[in-house]
Amino acid sequence: MSFSSLGISEVLIRAIKSNGFTEPYPIQKEAIPQILKKRDVLGIAQTGSGKTASYVLPLLQNLEGKTSAKNRHINVLVLVPTRELAIQVQEVFHLFGSSLENPIRSMAVYGGVSVNPQMKNLRGVHVLVATPGRLLELIDSNAVHFEDLDALVLDEADKMLNLGFQDEVDRILKLLPKKRQNLLFSATLNDDVSSITRVLLHEPVVLKIEAEQENIDLINQVGYFVSEERKGPLLRYLIKHNDMKQVLVFTSSIYQTENVAEKLRKNGIEATSIHSKKSQEARTKALKSFKGGHMRVLVATDLIARGIDIQFLPYVINYELPRSPKDYVHRIGRTGRAENPGEAISLITPDEQNHFRVIQKKMKKWVTMVDSKDLNLNGF
Repeated sequence: MSFSSLGISEVLIRAIKSNGFTEPYPIQKEAIPQILKKRDVLGIAQTGSGKTASYVLPLLQNLEGKTSAKNRHINVLVLVPTRELAIQVQEVFHLFGSSLENPIRSMAVYGGVSVNPQMKNLRGVHVLVATPGRLLELIDSNAVHFEDLDALVLDEADKMLNLGFQDEVDRILKLLPKKRQNLLFSATLNDDVSSITRVLLHEPVVLKIEAEQENIDLINQVGYFVSEERKGPLLRYLIKHNDMKQVLVFTSSIYQTENVAEKLRKNGIEATSIHSKKSQEARTKALKSFKGGHMRVLVATDLIARGIDIQFLPYVINYELPRSPKDYVHRIGRTGRAENPGEAISLITPDEQNHFRVIQKKMKKWVTMVDSKDLNLNGF
């Protein structure tokens, strides 16, 4: 099946092909025709399944020919839980929206940076991608208006509600025009998502794209038994010995994120950290450098990783295990995406062995284990 068979216009088809996309993913095949018909859609699909383009492309097509009739009156609002995801989604809108004969202007707004430049840049914006808190600041400042809103998207609704945005989302929804298209995407359909779905969606088309088992099979998983004191040297040994490039390392705390990144740098490995305590400018710079292949290692916490979407990420290393099997699968799912193989490595101390067995049992996949005691880690 091709994108053109889904009803996508020729100008967008050319932009799709020029960016190396050949055929649509399952969520795109299902969602694009329904969104083009301006139906409400509930899409249940995992991160990395191609869901962003599944709503960006048809929404842009539906906006073709639109002009900014009124200043600061947006046509599409996309609500997301994190700054990183806001930037990422806006980049996709810009990638395809700039190719149209009458370019569709998009913008991302989020906290952690000054609100004034965002207020000034809202002139002539068709598509606004926003975190709830910053959007409410703009609303309170009378900087954005919704009278001309055609469509609302809630992306990663499960994460947004888990992070405590329910009250803010409810307040925003009350300010929007009742007649609009609603699109809700979520990795899961829990009770919180179900309740907001009933309020938000009108006779929705429900699309549930199961996570394909072969995607996790594309990930070569290896675990290393290691003592706590040898964990740092083992990490550096693996990166250097295997000449790894673009390595995403997960830790369980902000302190450990900084600690691991600093020791990597001291040992001649280009590395930076990304976590919620860093300024937005520092986070954006780190992510851009890593995604562009200019930074060898990015050390991250679980919360920040939600916004990391790299098409061909080759390596993920669990320096420390996450609390839940679900988070483990989400972590390693940063690699082995879009039909590209990847490698996931976990460093397992004696205290973590029982927990790792539980993770493997829940995942229904046993990981090849290597005892690192015979590896010579001197100098690492």
